[in-house]
Amino acid sequence: MLNIEHIGIAVRNCSEANSLYTKLLGTEPYKSEQVASEGVNTSFFKVGGSKIELLEGTTPNSAISKFIEKRGEGIHHIAFEVEDITAEMARLQQEGFTLLNETPKKGADNKLVCFVHPKSANGVLIELTQEIR
Repeated sequence: MLNIEHIGIAVRNCSEANSLYTKLLGTEPYKSEQVASEGVNTSFFKVGGSKIELLEGTTPNSAISKFIEKRGEGIHHIAFEVEDITAEMARLQQEGFTLLNETPKKGADNKLVCFVHPKSANGVLIELTQEIR
């Protein structure tokens, strides 16, 4: 694990949350995109060497929409940058962690991603990220 890459925050409305976080952080989001495969709209803010990712569900069945329905808005996941996502996935499986996907998939912000089940990480959803080269 190289560093905390970003903290994901589930929001009901990205436009409203962008306004709030722009005021809070004193900067505009540097990127917004839709990840259709995950059913989310995202916005990214840079804060020092880390990032905040706002996530809005685009369908009632998306993971973010379900999360908000169950728990309300708030911290959804912590993402760690890794050098080799495939090797890190294998290492974590050997250590007994449960992964939510068998192979890395394309995520937002030009990243390959994999999620670690919260039940195997003290209730925290962990995301592994690797820059797509």
